[in-house]
Amino acid sequence: MSDSHGRNAMVDHLLEKHNDADLFIHCGDIECDEYVFPALETVAGNNDIYYDYPSQRIFTVHGHRILVLHSHQCMFYYKRSQWLRDTAIENHCDIVFYGHTHVAKDETLDGIRLVNPGSLRYSRDGRSPSYAIVIIEDDVNVQFYFEPFD
Repeated sequence: MSDSHGRNAMVDHLLEKHNDADLFIHCGDIECDEYVFPALETVAGNNDIYYDYPSQRIFTVHGHRILVLHSHQCMFYYKRSQWLRDTAIENHCDIVFYGHTHVAKDETLDGIRLVNPGSLRYSRDGRSPSYAIVIIEDDVNVQFYFEPFD
């Protein structure tokens, strides 16, 4: 998940709804204190300046190295995919989870999988707020869910 912007009820809803998940990741702009969601592996977004989240994290799941960051560090929207690919390669990762754009997206660039779960608040592409469930086994399967959160 990403970009919940202080809407903690949405995050609570997803943690409860998918309580069987092995790992919960928030790609930044959570806008709440670290102790509120101890089950989340969270990175800092551009609106998380008052909180103590790392700028990026790396996880290894079933042989895949996953880089998690918010992506606000890339100033040019049209170059974001290339920047994410390069950052993944620099960190020896083959998957990137990122936020900031508020648009759900799944693409592969030069063998690097780039996944943005979209935004739990302020979707910018006309669809409902979204999150993703990623199943990593032999293959990487990404499923987006669009829900009209209240």
